[in-house]
Amino acid sequence: MFHSRITRRCLASLLLAALTALTITGLYLLHYFHAYTMKKEQDALVLNAQIIEQMLAAQDFQDSHKFPPLLQQLSNNTGLRITILRVDGTVLADTSEPAATLDNHFQRPEVQQAFAHEYGTAIRYSATLGENRMYVAIPVYAEGRLMGIIRTSNSLAAAEASYRTLEQALIAAIFLSIAIALLLAIWLAKRQVAPLRRLSHDAAIIAHGNYGHRITWHSEDEFGQLIQTINLLTENLGRRIAGARAEAEKLSLVLEQMDNAVMLIDQQGHITDTNRKAQELFGLGSQPLKCHSIHLLGSAGLSETAQRVSRRQQPETITYVHRSGQQATNASHTFTIFLTPFPGRDASEILAVFHDISLLQEINERQAEFISNAAHELSTPLTSISGFAETLLEDDCRQPELTQHFAQVIYDQAQRMNRLIQDLLQLARLETLSQRQDLCLTPVPVQEAICAVLSQLAPSFQEKKQTVLFPSAEDDSLKELQVAAIPELFRQILRNLLENANKYTPAGGRISIGLEATPQRLAIRITDNGIGIAPEHLPRIFDRFYRIDKARARSTGGNGIGLSLVHYLTELFHGSIQAESTLGQGTTFTLHFPPFNPQA
Repeated sequence: MFHSRITRRCLASLLLAALTALTITGLYLLHYFHAYTMKKEQDALVLNAQIIEQMLAAQDFQDSHKFPPLLQQLSNNTGLRITILRVDGTVLADTSEPAATLDNHFQRPEVQQAFAHEYGTAIRYSATLGENRMYVAIPVYAEGRLMGIIRTSNSLAAAEASYRTLEQALIAAIFLSIAIALLLAIWLAKRQVAPLRRLSHDAAIIAHGNYGHRITWHSEDEFGQLIQTINLLTENLGRRIAGARAEAEKLSLVLEQMDNAVMLIDQQGHITDTNRKAQELFGLGSQPLKCHSIHLLGSAGLSETAQRVSRRQQPETITYVHRSGQQATNASHTFTIFLTPFPGRDASEILAVFHDISLLQEINERQAEFISNAAHELSTPLTSISGFAETLLEDDCRQPELTQHFAQVIYDQAQRMNRLIQDLLQLARLETLSQRQDLCLTPVPVQEAICAVLSQLAPSFQEKKQTVLFPSAEDDSLKELQVAAIPELFRQILRNLLENANKYTPAGGRISIGLEATPQRLAIRITDNGIGIAPEHLPRIFDRFYRIDKARARSTGGNGIGLSLVHYLTELFHGSIQAESTLGQGTTFTLHFPPFNPQA
């Protein structure tokens, strides 16, 4: 029977159980003896306190002068420390210390227990005597009235010494038993632990992913059968893991390359998994995913839909607008979200796929706005052309002067339409140009470009007798100042701004151009003392087709696209534009560009 390895393992287990039982028994005996010793000491102190109570029953409990001689005699006879307390905890007498030098004992644990029970007990370390002492306090009653407290205490040194002797004997017996058990375990380990260690080593190799490893064993016993089963399990597991890993890698690659954000949401609304796009859009990369909840997206409708999909196990699609947490940008994204139960690790999880339709929505809105504005801008000159042409047909050219006037109006409106169409075509070309990665920017001398535009517009300024100031024109230190741009388009920025200054500055007005440069930026300021712009119009002056005074814009040939072109071109050349104005006093446009750096 003892030749079986399983039997020997059972024998070892029984031996271990016996050793455990021996240890537990020894600990129990130590605990029991300690409790018994303490109970014996406690009972002795209670009995002595009761004897003292009987001896003091006839005394006047309030007269402390009668206590010391009597108590000292009792203490000498019994070896105890005796303390008499009033009801308020004041020490009336003590056999070890003068009563007047002792603190109030009302809060001592044994005293508090004595008030509530037949007696109170406590064990404390005495720093004065350097030993543990047991204290017992009993209440003293006379005619049903609490008169005071009698407290007795004794050293635990003898009891502790006896306990330590027993403790040492039991510990020695336990260690002897453990030594015997170790010898037996060593003998058994030679027969049992070696194959287990070999199996553990081989299993660790498999656990690290080497599913081609096989465990060899030449015995046909129960252990050999177990190894054969493990080898078969390893082979099957290796095939399945390889297949699952390949599928997971494919899925992970697809998810990470998707432009759609993907989330897994559990039943509590926590985000359990995401792809890279979701982390970028919603800022989920700084903390563990379980720290994030779907509620951080700020959509009650999304949370309710996710709960409904989880409850009904039916997919749903909703539209959701996500606003950026940065108030300065006020950016937002519009998504269509497809939510469906996820048939994976947890049946209660929901798969949410976010399809960003922001660009499509913006394109649709801009297309509708553009068509509306373009139709409105074209309808005005077409109406004029149609009306005057109809008048010409009805007049039959009998009034040459009127015919000439109508023809001039038709021509002017046709020119206006042509300018509008040319501006729209230029905007379209610029949008195509801005999407090219190989946009060719060349260094453009700023001072030279400003002078060239001023020369072109000189007749317009002279016609209105306007004063144009450009102090930097003769500054040789600014001749080398350049920006990276397309020369003709850069000059168009300046031309549009100066034409506006010319149009909206009255005759005899003043227009000044300032040029400043620092290593970090270049600034061009165009200031006039014209009619100015009201504060409510300033935020929208760069919008397409936006005109402050439509009647005045038509009379000056404006179509609301000039400043939009300026803004677009400035950003195309990595610059920015700002407008400052006071109604009735004038306007300042400031262009900022990074200076051209040949080493960049």
